[in-house]
Amino acid sequence: MSRPLPAAPRLPLADGSSIPQLGYGLYKVPAADAAGLCLDAIDAGYRHLDTAAFYGNEREVGEAVRASGLARDELFVTSKVWKDDNGYDRALRAFDESMRRFALDRLDLFLIHWPVPSTDRYVDTWRALIRIRDEGRVRSIGVSNFHAHHIERLVAETGEAPVVNQVELHPWLPQTALREFDATRGIRTEAWSPLARGRVLGTPLLDELAAKHGRSPAQIVLRWHVQLGNIVIPKASRPERIRENLDVFGFELDIDDLAAIASLDTGERTGRDPDDD
Repeated sequence: MSRPLPAAPRLPLADGSSIPQLGYGLYKVPAADAAGLCLDAIDAGYRHLDTAAFYGNEREVGEAVRASGLARDELFVTSKVWKDDNGYDRALRAFDESMRRFALDRLDLFLIHWPVPSTDRYVDTWRALIRIRDEGRVRSIGVSNFHAHHIERLVAETGEAPVVNQVELHPWLPQTALREFDATRGIRTEAWSPLARGRVLGTPLLDELAAKHGRSPAQIVLRWHVQLGNIVIPKASRPERIRENLDVFGFELDIDDLAAIASLDTGERTGRDPDDD
């Protein structure tokens, strides 16, 4: 077994908690593989696991947390309520179901997965998350795939802002305006699909920067996320790639590198626009 890499730094959250800046993302990780890959990630040095009810692997993530041998406070576990369960009572039930699958005593972060404005239930869902947090069953609460106007409505109607907004974010879609909005309100921006589902890795510019720094194109992009201040949760299916993705804290992109990556902004999404749901 290789020696673990240094753990990612922890970023403070507005509620007084903190979150490891780089975690292991479990979207499209089959349940049969999830526990083993989580343990590979933990062995490599990860301390942050990001899943969701929709991913179908909460049970296995819980198994890995218990099997890791680490104290519960050393691992940061995130899950999300699926859009079909938006609404106050349904969100409360969905959280209970998630916790039965995890078989953990609490979560570190629970998110609304999508706002689904067409059903107009995300404010009620947010009220349910506030209750769950106030009951001590989750440490922090946030949202996923929320535009600025969705967050403004949460704050206007409940007085509470999320501590994290997890959105699609990569060099083609850097979400500059949303990141600035989040930052001015003490909200951490977290990037899903940080490599544009791997598609951005075919960009010649990233190959050039990888050669310049003696790193892989994926490490260049993940380092870009880190230097922007994003929380980032790459997914990988092989232990060597899991380890490679965490090994991005020993080099730095310079101002010219960052400007070059900024030129890749096209606004292209790999997923849905949250307002279209």
